Amino acid sequence: MTAHGAGSAQFPHPVIADRLASLARRDRGLSIDSLLAEDPARVERFQMEAAGWRLDYSRHLLGDDSAASLVELAQTAGVLDDRAALFDGSPLNHTEQRAVLHTLLRATAAHAGLEQEFAAVKDCQARMAQWVGRVHDGGHRGHRGERINTIVNIGIGGSDLGPRMVVDALQAYRVQGIEVRFCANVDPDDLDSVLAGLDPHNTLFIICSKTLRTEETLYNAHRARQWTLDAGVPEDGLAQHFLAVSTNIEAARDFGIPEDNILPMWDWVGGRYSVWSAIGWSIAFAIGMTRFEELLAGAEAMDEHFRSADATGNMPLWLSLLEVWYVNFMGAQSHAVIPYQQHLVRLPAFLQQLSMESNGKSVNHRGEALGYATAPILWGDVGTNGQHSFHQLLHQGTVLCPTDFVLITGDAVGPEGKQRLLANGLSQMRALMVGRDEAASRASLEGRGMAIDRARELAPHLVIPGNRPSSTLSCKALTPHSLGALLALYEHKTFCSGRIWEINSFDQWGVELGKEMGAEILGALQGSGQRFDASTDALLDGASHE
Repeated sequence: MTAHGAGSAQFPHPVIADRLASLARRDRGLSIDSLLAEDPARVERFQMEAAGWRLDYSRHLLGDDSAASLVELAQTAGVLDDRAALFDGSPLNHTEQRAVLHTLLRATAAHAGLEQEFAAVKDCQARMAQWVGRVHDGGHRGHRGERINTIVNIGIGGSDLGPRMVVDALQAYRVQGIEVRFCANVDPDDLDSVLAGLDPHNTLFIICSKTLRTEETLYNAHRARQWTLDAGVPEDGLAQHFLAVSTNIEAARDFGIPEDNILPMWDWVGGRYSVWSAIGWSIAFAIGMTRFEELLAGAEAMDEHFRSADATGNMPLWLSLLEVWYVNFMGAQSHAVIPYQQHLVRLPAFLQQLSMESNGKSVNHRGEALGYATAPILWGDVGTNGQHSFHQLLHQGTVLCPTDFVLITGDAVGPEGKQRLLANGLSQMRALMVGRDEAASRASLEGRGMAIDRARELAPHLVIPGNRPSSTLSCKALTPHSLGALLALYEHKTFCSGRIWEINSFDQWGVELGKEMGAEILGALQGSGQRFDASTDALLDGASHE
């Protein structure tokens, strides 16, 4: 996968990398269960707390000397020395010559030298709060004077995944009388489903697009506009039903959205890091501005931990070091995230974009092809649903897949269903670690009354190897504050991994080529006659005759 360069850059810091490779060969033979049984202090050493979250990484194929060498790798790579660049406006996104300042969006005080940017953020937040208050108290109404009761967010990628995930996660904090829906896909079925049952006269749309040129968003926005007009809303009444988050004021005006209805975006905030910005407007409408500010406060608390903690106790760094350990030294190609909380059902999808769009790169920051792996495939689903689908692979499959379990421990004193949920999460982690050998499998079958010969025949199919690594992230309750801290934790983890891999985590050129080709192929579908390759042409010909 590195054929685009004359040579391949080898893994940075080869002396430490060679040592880690040797330690990994040894640690593959460790027994996690035995490590914990023989060293009661291991859990205490392999855990840390930050911003209300506790990380337990004691259930990993990782010896103490390996852990120390990983810390040395981070120190040699200067990962923590680079933290300041996240907060001081340095052009970390060097291919686009942009600063990376999503941390400024949740700061309570200006970072040195960034007073102007901080003032712009605070002005934006004040305008957000005014709009949220006016909609909630009925000060802003539809063109016929009816109260707004539905918000529809139209955006895609970071303008959809983050807000949608947070609104789902914080259902317990939703403001009564306000429903928030989301549309992202260019497939007309998506918007049709979102609009089903809605009344245009009490619906407010938020169009989220930095340039107002994103194909999917623009198409859906114009369809929503026409739906509103068809319901009898006059063009001069569109301002009562449309807001925008964009820098393209002229295009928004042409659409019918006045400047007072537009909140800004900035080049120093990437889409997948934008949930803290005006892109989070839909969140504020859903849970109120005070709760939105608590989300920001949780993220800032994790920021402060990341900025101040040393390498041995830095939670984002340790999530990153575990990722590097398994991807580059243990040969893992995927990573699962399993939240045991139904409202976090969209967390894996959000983290997919954060991780794979950021670190799915094959050249380093010097433009050299890489001779080593970067971001793993990230996937997952909410527990307990995953137990009845992909957990089979986790327990008995042939692939190594480190897993993050996200638990809400306050559920231990909740209703029985919540206790069952937590029990399932804890049992899955334990089963992954201890497994079950053939003798135990045979004894279990015989204990159920199975004949000895049949039990002996069937037992190998019940063997669970165990010794599968996992991390546990736990907090007492899912709140705006704890959710903000969790998302910031994974943001900083992504940054750390990118610095170790010497890649740019803040551009995404890989998504551009398909967009460019898409315009040409759309033209062919609409009759341009342009031809491509034999396979594409055959599919186009087939589509034209359907």
